[in-house]
Parts: sequence; structure tokens; C-alpha cells
Amino acid sequence: QVQLVESGGGLVQSGGSLTLSCTASGFTLDDYAIGWFRQAPGNEREGVSCISSSDGDSYYADSVKGRFTVARDKANNTVYLQMNSLKPEDTATYYCATDSRRYSDCHPTKFDYGMNYWGKGTLVTVSS
Repeated sequence: QVQLVESGGGLVQSGGSLTLSCTASGFTLDDYAIGWFRQAPGNEREGVSCISSSDGDSYYADSVKGRFTVARDKANNTVYLQMNSLKPEDTATYYCATDSRRYSDCHPTKFDYGMNYWGKGTLVTVSS
């Protein structure tokens, strides 16, 4: 059974940093594209970043480009989202997701394309 679990959320001041983790059970994360998404109350879900399988290309939303970095830790079957220079508008529940196509690549603009396994999310709150 495929399960994704996000962790690392919390409360941070504006300008601070957090690192989110996405871990998996039941499959090897490195073989699949992994996307990060966020949703703030009252807002639509937004694609934040996506990393293709086997350390392929990574992509970022314009709103986080230059501040967020996605990376894999193959030894720990984890994908990280390093978030720096956080802003109050980054406040949201963050989710990781993957699709069931092995050795998949991210869609360069529509990060949720093909994503059919989702974690339950971790809350990030950035205070001003």
C-alpha cells in the first residue's frame, strides 16, 4: 500500500526557514516524480515544486523560485522541501504527492499532472 507522510511543518517568523520531509512506505521514492503542493484556507491548491524521478529535472512555482529547494535523500527514501526566506503568504498546509508511473517526469507547469497518491499534509505558519 502506497503511503506518503509529510512532516516538518510548524510556526516560524517571517524570514525564517523550515525543511519539510516527505517519506514513503511501500515504494521507492526515487523511482517516481514527487510534487509539493500547498493550500491555504479559502484558496485553491497550488503547485509549489516538483522533482522528476531519479534526480531528474526539478521545477518551482514563480512564487517560491529562489527561496525553496527540493531534493532527494535516497538512503532515507525521503524528499525534502527546504524553504528559506519564508513570508506570511507561504502559510498553508503543504502536501507531497506522487503518481503511479515508475520513472516518471514532472509536468513542467502542471505539477499535479498524474499525481494520484497524496499525503495528509503538514501545516506551515509564517508569522509577520
